[in-house]
Amino acid sequence: MSTRLLEGRPAIVTGAAGGIGRGHILHLAAAGAPVVINDINGEAAAALADDVTAAGGKALVSTHNIGTREGAEGLIQACIDAFGSVRILVNNAGNLRDRTLLKMTDDDLDSVLTVHVKGTFWCTQAAARAMAEQGQGGAIVNTTSGGHFGSFGQTAYSAAKGAIASMTYTWAFELARYGIRVNAIGPLGTTAMSKTYRDADGKPGDEFDPTLNGPAVVYLCSDEAENVSGQVFGTGGPRLAHMVQPHYGKTLVKPDGWDLESIRKHFQTHMPGEFGPFGILGKPYPFHGGVRPPEPKDD
Repeated sequence: MSTRLLEGRPAIVTGAAGGIGRGHILHLAAAGAPVVINDINGEAAAALADDVTAAGGKALVSTHNIGTREGAEGLIQACIDAFGSVRILVNNAGNLRDRTLLKMTDDDLDSVLTVHVKGTFWCTQAAARAMAEQGQGGAIVNTTSGGHFGSFGQTAYSAAKGAIASMTYTWAFELARYGIRVNAIGPLGTTAMSKTYRDADGKPGDEFDPTLNGPAVVYLCSDEAENVSGQVFGTGGPRLAHMVQPHYGKTLVKPDGWDLESIRKHFQTHMPGEFGPFGILGKPYPFHGGVRPPEPKDD
């Protein structure tokens, strides 16, 4: 029997009709939240709404396009009109355009940044304004990814997820005065989007049930997590991981400032040993031997 930590608190999930978003909806509804299922796939959203209502929950279907300000604002208003308020927002909607930097087009970049970054911004701004006016506080959960550590072929996606993590930190500061907490998850789950993923050997990754990110979202939206804001967590599968905020590591100090000769003298002695794994795969640092242009080809 589910613990109803969110009884009566209306919740919106974007990109909610399948995969990770579907799991969020099922767990939020089981925890007592009336849910707004936002997805451009109205048929799949309606089917999920039927599942929620069949289990005794309340659900509203929304096909608002959160890739526009009008769509995002319309989504928040639809929740308020149907359920009287908005208390929870989960920014889950996303898309992919896998291209390496040298092959990427402006359309590839704009498409991803519009949905992930602007969509998250527009939905959060509209929801936070409503939450502040309501005076009851609220919880916002964004969706980032370990991809923002660096992921081959995903310039746009990595940039978007890095932006979302940074917005999460900033919004946590700005919205605390209204009782609004802002956190983010980097979810793990096999979805239509993740099917494009390949590891360094060109093989698909392991499969994980995408719905298992939902319990962490429920907890982060509950009063039991009132001391949690501005944080990012890796969720799904067997893990629950705290994603450490970016911070300065080893620091060399020269009171009178660093000139070029001083940097040349000390840099290679002290810094390369700090260059550990980076990128979503966490492989050992690959560039200790240097990054050089390819050898000229023989004519």
